[in-house]
Amino acid sequence: MIIGVPKEIKSNENRVALTPAGALELTKRGHSVFVQSTAGEGSGFEDDDYVEAGAKVLQTAEEIWAKAEMIMKVKEPIAEEYARCRANQLIFTYFHFASSEELTHAMIKSGAICLAYETVETKDRQLPLLIPMSEVAGRMAIQEGAKFLEKPVKGRGVLLGGVPGVEPGKVLVIGGGIVGTQAAKMAAGLGAQVTLLDVSLPRLRYLSDIMPANVTTMYSNEYNIRRLIQTHDLIIGAVLIPGAKAPSLITRDMLKLMRKGTVIVDVAVDQGGCIETTHPTTHADPTYIIDDVVHYCVANMPGAVPFTSTVALTNATLPYALQLAQKGWQQACKDNLELRLGLNVVRGKVVYKGVADAFGLKLEDVEKVLDK
Repeated sequence: MIIGVPKEIKSNENRVALTPAGALELTKRGHSVFVQSTAGEGSGFEDDDYVEAGAKVLQTAEEIWAKAEMIMKVKEPIAEEYARCRANQLIFTYFHFASSEELTHAMIKSGAICLAYETVETKDRQLPLLIPMSEVAGRMAIQEGAKFLEKPVKGRGVLLGGVPGVEPGKVLVIGGGIVGTQAAKMAAGLGAQVTLLDVSLPRLRYLSDIMPANVTTMYSNEYNIRRLIQTHDLIIGAVLIPGAKAPSLITRDMLKLMRKGTVIVDVAVDQGGCIETTHPTTHADPTYIIDDVVHYCVANMPGAVPFTSTVALTNATLPYALQLAQKGWQQACKDNLELRLGLNVVRGKVVYKGVADAFGLKLEDVEKVLDK
């Protein structure tokens, strides 16, 4: 198979979809890998590193998209890339369709096969291609939240860990999945007082067992959220419904309950956000303020630590990429239910329920598109 790795062009996105190590695993099995020149530089990989791994470096994105049978990306195609997507071309990336109707219709129109990292799912309901980036984003949420709690950037002026004689900051984490767990661990490690919410009692029991003493677990409901946001300095939105739009758990009217300089980090913003007042921002301009509450809503948080993120992502995606390259997407998806669940849009048809529901589109049977 011919695999293409274009350079990411989303604002301040420094990751690349494939490391030289990943390229080597593909080329040594007889596949062709084409990488756009300088695609890996932001993550610390030079063109020569890819050449040594057996890949070929091409100068333009147009060349990559034109040649490749499978495109490997980090972020979803943006407007200027829509026309490059071809019918029957496999695009393997994070799509987050439910947060963008424009992207969804563009990919339907393209006729491409859109296999989304974020909906590849194991039998035990794990999301193996989302986990590594969720781990990075969860940890970064605290790192960034702590920074924007500083007074010069309009935060409350609170040090999360406190000092002797001064109580530590308070962190509220809404959602006890991978992002929330990592965020709570990081905040607890800094010495903050952490409250971790989730709707699953079994998950809360597990988290209560593994978390340090400065993490309190509570059941997530509107009453508890309204009460807790009045006293917490940093609020992390970490709610995910795989492949679907995140629910709004903090509404506009709730901002008035928060203290001036409270910081919100909505990690779910790439799925529409779990806070009503959030909208995507970039690393170049990461925050905005509504009702004296600082909102940090960068949709590609792991892009700020690209070396860590790129290596972690390739570690997770490569086994699946090898299956797709060896067998072709149809046979690979027939043989592996995890990959089949990654299919969202196939040759103009929506085959993932969360995407169809988000925009009122007709849902097609994925089994039927696999047999064509």
